[in-house]
Amino acid sequence: MRIDGKTISMQVKERVRMQVEALKEKGVHPALTVVLVGEEPASCVYVRNKVKACEVCGIISEEIRMSVDTTQEELLAVVNRLNADDSVHGILVQLPLPKQIDETAIIRAICPEKDVDAFHPVNVGRIMIGDYDFLPCTPAGCMELIHSTGIDVSGKHAVIVGRSNIVGKPMAMLLLHENATVTICHSKTVNLKEECRKADILVAAVGRENVITADMVKPGAVVIDVGMNRNAAGKLCGDVDYAGVSEIAGAITPVPGGVGPMTIAMLMQNTAKAAEKQNL
Repeated sequence: MRIDGKTISMQVKERVRMQVEALKEKGVHPALTVVLVGEEPASCVYVRNKVKACEVCGIISEEIRMSVDTTQEELLAVVNRLNADDSVHGILVQLPLPKQIDETAIIRAICPEKDVDAFHPVNVGRIMIGDYDFLPCTPAGCMELIHSTGIDVSGKHAVIVGRSNIVGKPMAMLLLHENATVTICHSKTVNLKEECRKADILVAAVGRENVITADMVKPGAVVIDVGMNRNAAGKLCGDVDYAGVSEIAGAITPVPGGVGPMTIAMLMQNTAKAAEKQNL
């Protein structure tokens, strides 16, 4: 079974659109500001897609573009201005940032109530204890995709390949909150193939082409491919060998058209939630 992220993301965005309409009836107009520093091509595409999604959901969007030689102080000044602006409910500073800017300092400067990426240490800590307002967009999108298959996460063995702060670690927490038994694998894991073959739910988030092959997948497993890579021919591909693994897996996400659309849909959900929390 191919898990269609485009269709599921449209369902999430429609849900958000209805939530936004209800907020507007109460005089609340959800608004997201995206800050882009430099002209990194992938970042420009992401920002454009976020603005389009805002239009679909009825969310006000503002895009602030800053030059690649922007200083940390200049970017912090923009973040502080947006923190103080009650008409802005969500702030997203597009990563990666140029090398002269400390990403950690910028993430920590964003008001946690407006941190719709859920990267601020306060929001990360709240996810750890299970008392959160926002979830990081990619792991939240992965959970929506897992639920769409009809699998009951409780009691299942979930294996995550990758331990990043943005995907791997929060993904583990979300699966734990739903009572999965979770294993996190990484570059130092001994016998990765053996660990992966135990997984009822396998999440690949490494950023390397074809890390997961058919012989590493348990028959019938749900496979979520978070990877976004380019192969030798320049074609987009994931961390999973889709052709081989799709013959074994019970359900699998494609790349593109799997996790990618969900990340932006969950950002819309977080923005609507932020507007609601700040006003009602």
